[in-house]
Amino acid sequence: MKKRINRTFRRAKYVVYRQTILEPIDHLWTFIGAFAGIGIIGWIQSYMLPEQDNVFLIGSFGASAVLIFGATNSPLAQPRNLVFGHLFSAIVGVGVHWLVPDVLWLSAALGVSLAIVAMQITKTMHPPGGATALIATIGSAKIQSLGFLYVLTPVLSGVTILLFVALIVNNIPRHRNYPYRK
Repeated sequence: MKKRINRTFRRAKYVVYRQTILEPIDHLWTFIGAFAGIGIIGWIQSYMLPEQDNVFLIGSFGASAVLIFGATNSPLAQPRNLVFGHLFSAIVGVGVHWLVPDVLWLSAALGVSLAIVAMQITKTMHPPGGATALIATIGSAKIQSLGFLYVLTPVLSGVTILLFVALIVNNIPRHRNYPYRK
C-alpha cells in the first residue's frame, strides 16, 4: 500500500511539475498574447464605445487569458472550450438571473452550478465560464440590463477577440501551437 501511495505521489508530482515547465521565451509569448488580447478588448471599451455602452471587458476574460496564453496545451484552453464554455455559461447565467432576479445568493449559486453542468454535458469545460455565469447574475445594473445581449456583447465579441489573438500569437514561435496538437 505504501509503495502504491509513493508511486501515485511521484506520478502526480511529475504531472504538476511537467505542466509548469516553460521555456524562458514562453514567458514573453504569454505576456505578449495576454497583453494584446486584454488590451484590445480594453481599448475597444475605452475608445470605441460610447460611455453608456461601456461594458465590454469582464473579469472572466482575465482567467481565459491565463489558460489560452499560459497553458496552451490544456484541454480547458482549446478554442471549442473557450468559445462554447463562455457562451453556454452566459446563456445559463442570464437565464437564471431572469428566473430568480431578487435572491442574489440563489441566482449566483444556481447560475454557476448549472453553467458547470452545461459545460460538462456539452464537453466544453472552461473554468472562466463559471465566472461568466456569475457575472451575469451578480454584475452591475448595466450588465444585468443587457439581458441576453450579454451573450453577444461582451461575451461572444470578447471571446472572439481573445481567440483571434491566441491563434496569431501562439502560432508565431515554432515550439508553440494553438489549438494544441501533438
